[in-house]
Amino acid sequence: MCGIVGVLGNHEVAPLLVEALKRLEYRGYDSAGIATVNHGKLDRRRAVGKLVNLSDLLVHEPLPGKSGIGHTRWATHGAATVINAHPHRSGPVAVVHNGIIENFRELRAELAEAGLAGESETDTETVALMLRLYMDRGLPPREAARETLKRLEGAFALLFLFEGEDDLMIAARKGSPLAIGHGEGEMFVGSDAIALAPMTDRITYLEEGDYAFVTRDGAEIFDSEDRRANRDALRIQLDQTRIDKAGFKHFMAKEIAEQPVVLADALKHYVRAGQITLPQALDFSNLDRLTLVACGTANYACQTAKYWFESLAGLPCEVDIASEFRYREPPLPGNSFALFVSQSGETADTLAALRFAADKVAKTVAVVNVTTSSIARESDIVLPIYAGVEVGVASTKAFTCQLLVLYLLALKAAADRGRLDPAALAERLAEVASLPGLMNQTLSREGEIAMIARALAEAQDVLFLGRGAMFPLALEGALKLKEISYIHAEGYASGELKHGPIALIDKSVPVVVLAPHDGLFDKTVSNMQEVMARQGKVVLITDTKGAIEAREGTWKHITLPTVAPALAPILYALPAQLMAYHAAVAKGTDVDQPRNLAKSVTVE
Repeated sequence: MCGIVGVLGNHEVAPLLVEALKRLEYRGYDSAGIATVNHGKLDRRRAVGKLVNLSDLLVHEPLPGKSGIGHTRWATHGAATVINAHPHRSGPVAVVHNGIIENFRELRAELAEAGLAGESETDTETVALMLRLYMDRGLPPREAARETLKRLEGAFALLFLFEGEDDLMIAARKGSPLAIGHGEGEMFVGSDAIALAPMTDRITYLEEGDYAFVTRDGAEIFDSEDRRANRDALRIQLDQTRIDKAGFKHFMAKEIAEQPVVLADALKHYVRAGQITLPQALDFSNLDRLTLVACGTANYACQTAKYWFESLAGLPCEVDIASEFRYREPPLPGNSFALFVSQSGETADTLAALRFAADKVAKTVAVVNVTTSSIARESDIVLPIYAGVEVGVASTKAFTCQLLVLYLLALKAAADRGRLDPAALAERLAEVASLPGLMNQTLSREGEIAMIARALAEAQDVLFLGRGAMFPLALEGALKLKEISYIHAEGYASGELKHGPIALIDKSVPVVVLAPHDGLFDKTVSNMQEVMARQGKVVLITDTKGAIEAREGTWKHITLPTVAPALAPILYALPAQLMAYHAAVAKGTDVDQPRNLAKSVTVE
């Protein structure tokens, strides 16, 4: 979602703020702005659209100062306009905010009675107005901020800057991530370490309910009870925060191409000497149930893993969409694990689900890409996916790395529960070891996949079909296509076709069929024949044996290398990603930052 950055520096901060905001573009945004204090004077610049618009504005209207805050906004309350863009200002205070202030209407009514009215439609401006009210009553900035924070309900990361205060920022975190960076006579604040990486490698993460008074000498951090809090400063590895396209046209293309490498890296961490090695002990032997919770693409990874845990380990699994999980108040057996999957580790709904389950299950397990994230810090067990920084909003390498870690967990569960003996486990792990090579072979077919994608780009509707563990991949393939190409796409279990979706089939509707030659192949082909009998245009994705048996009569086909049936969802994710990518390129959409979407969804 929104990106926050703040600098108390020794040089002009406007260029630093804009550069840091560029590193947060991957989150998704529709406006941007910065504010600075220069010789005590507070001023700001804001622009709608991409950061280049803000940069152009700063050329014509420079903003001097060595203290400043910046923001990229993803609209929640109010449209994407300059008036609604951050930073918001009221009198001597400017504020940037990530999250939602749930009680802003009640606060606005109170402020109106005091004679303070805002100009925007946002909930954030209410915070600035509230703080100004306390300052008008004689409170200094620090005390005014304390009183304001006590009045706020909802989720937020906040950063304040004050007129007349060249050496003060106030940061607060409740539900949304915020980090403080330490320099030499300089201090920084950001939504995450990526924004701050060019400026410092020493990061302190604020914990839930923390607020901090930041000066160039350091940061005084207080917890939600107003007690001084000691939070460790961590060294981050700067190479893990590097953001560049490495010669690719888009980050998404780069991240698709990186999958063989990052999967091989993850395997090195989890498989050693023919054994699955977890960073922390996890025993599935006597478990009654496993609950998997996630949103979006991560949820489809969980749905795939359900097939693995139940078929391989005989472990009953339940998969929940995080935004629905706690509201139905599910019964959670004490002898169960709850597993939460999130690329960023900051997904608001998933974090709330984790907090709901934390005291109800034996262990909470986080499968995340960011090990310093809120979900990671609040879980009992943390399993990194080792995908590296993923910038493209449409998840690619994080998805396949999530699948890999979940598959290895399923194998571990099967071994713990006596369903796989050492020889069978070794055989499965040998199959997994072949995945990076098979991925490279699949990526070598990108040219032919791109040609098919360009044809798909002409369609208004596309269906994806799959059976068994390929059904969640059909859902994921449809999601990828619609989120970056804006083509309407739906995924269905192949056997459900005749229960309604077949009514959509005609000669204008392409149907992508995900059909490795496995135990369900004949049934999938039977459903595919039903599509072709109604003039549907079938794109068959299969292996060599499947192509020989079933490609006749199809509109297009893609032949992949043969892979162990259980691993097909991981390998077949690649052509689904490539089709979406090249269809989006053909349509000229913003591949890395599709409209209305954000990389890290930190509000409900």
